[in-house]
Amino acid sequence: MADNALGRFLRARREATPPPSTAGRRRTPGLRRGELADRAGISVEYLTRLERGTDRSPSGQVLVALADALALSPDERVHLYRLIKADQTCAPPAPPPLRPTVLAMLAALEPTPACVLNPAGDVLACTPAFRAISGLDDEQNVVRFAFSPQAKAHYPDWESIAVHRAAALRAAADLGDHAAAALAFELSLTAGAAFSDRYDTAAALPPAIGVERWAGHVLAFETLYLPGEGEHRLVTYFSKH
Repeated sequence: MADNALGRFLRARREATPPPSTAGRRRTPGLRRGELADRAGISVEYLTRLERGTDRSPSGQVLVALADALALSPDERVHLYRLIKADQTCAPPAPPPLRPTVLAMLAALEPTPACVLNPAGDVLACTPAFRAISGLDDEQNVVRFAFSPQAKAHYPDWESIAVHRAAALRAAADLGDHAAAALAFELSLTAGAAFSDRYDTAAALPPAIGVERWAGHVLAFETLYLPGEGEHRLVTYFSKH
């Protein structure tokens, strides 16, 4: 991360955050380091290291605590996550490509809505019918979409779907999937408690079959786990009358 961008952002937001009404007159605007540290539940020394750039790898828990203490907006939380991501120099390994036979199977399923997902919930391929009704638009991950501002309007039963998507991500992260763990870190910051409360309390695997409602569609779904690398799964949706 060039020029300690994370530290500069944290300090700027601290200085722009109104102090407590009981603070009285002071020479500098905003919160003092000690006040922000108390709100976030971290030490003043650690906050100082973050602002000065001597520590550039705060945990997700610390970032969420700072975001809450500074009352960051959703856009500011996304920016904070991007600042952390920009400091990661190691690119994740490229996912294994889908076999031609899997792509041929998807093509044969059209006009049935169907998609192939990796453990983190990325849509690796899908039928045009799935894209038409999924609501994803430019989004490529079903978990991230479930915790986006558009999700509650798209899913009448949002609570159930949110719990299942979070449980699927938790199961993948617990099995060592790095992309799933990275997405959980991202959503804990950008979506906050709406995601973290469901992810942290996930106590069961998500269903492989069931019924979901999407923006006027009642869909029964079946999940098939594909053999080979990547632990991909094919999810097929059928209109339920």
